[in-house]
Amino acid sequence: MEKFCIVTNKIKDSDLKVTNHIKDYLEKRGKTVTIAEEKNEEDPLFISRKHLSVIPEDTDLVIVLGGDGTMLQAARSVAYQDIPLIGVNLGTMGYLAEVEETGIDDALDRILKGLYEIEDRMMLRGALEGKKDYSLNDIIVTRYQGITTIGYNIFVNDQFLCSYYADGLVVSTPTGSTGYNMSAGGPIIEPSANMILVTPICPHTLNSRSLVFSPNTRIEVELLPGRDGNPMTAISSFDGSGTLLMNTGDKIEIKMSKKTTKILRLNKVSFLDVISKKFEK
Repeated sequence: MEKFCIVTNKIKDSDLKVTNHIKDYLEKRGKTVTIAEEKNEEDPLFISRKHLSVIPEDTDLVIVLGGDGTMLQAARSVAYQDIPLIGVNLGTMGYLAEVEETGIDDALDRILKGLYEIEDRMMLRGALEGKKDYSLNDIIVTRYQGITTIGYNIFVNDQFLCSYYADGLVVSTPTGSTGYNMSAGGPIIEPSANMILVTPICPHTLNSRSLVFSPNTRIEVELLPGRDGNPMTAISSFDGSGTLLMNTGDKIEIKMSKKTTKILRLNKVSFLDVISKKFEK
């Protein structure tokens, strides 16, 4: 690898101490390093959208400094570019960021020696009336304002599955199973698997459970009127970054994307070991 790009969470590395250390370390070894800038344009189709990073097309590896949120944002930034990522954890509980701050130099040495593997992680594609976006973790449909519950119709491959009222709905990948899906009571799935998880958030029923589907499944979530028959408004959020508005009758289609996120791995540590260590914190 010769060309690197660093994506930095400037809140967690406010003085760019870690960023500049990595840049200097690699440049002293003859490598080219750029620090990613944020895109400034806004997308009028989204009611809110966090800025994505500008990654040079010829980048061999993106080094992400921060936590899982920064990794997710970087993954969406390179969704069209097929560039691998590795995360340096500057946060607390990071499932995606493999390298701890104290192990940066060793990790860089191993990367330069080619001592790594690259995992392909599935992503989701969500589409609503011509608007679309991608997520590595999850697409969440939840209320826009107030504390009222939201009614949903769920369709699987054009077949009606069920309807219920809940605070929201999480459609996640195995990578995202340790995120909001887990907090909502959903199962934890080994991240290299390919499947789609559907988990309701605080459902107002006694018999609603998470559902696990094959990766070729197409999920549609239709927003129903309120219990009083009045129109409802909800939002669909892509990895907490891009947010689309939904109104009663709108139906968002969610399926596995043809795009994947490539995660560079240095340690052959089992997923169970990672989970055990995180649960100890």
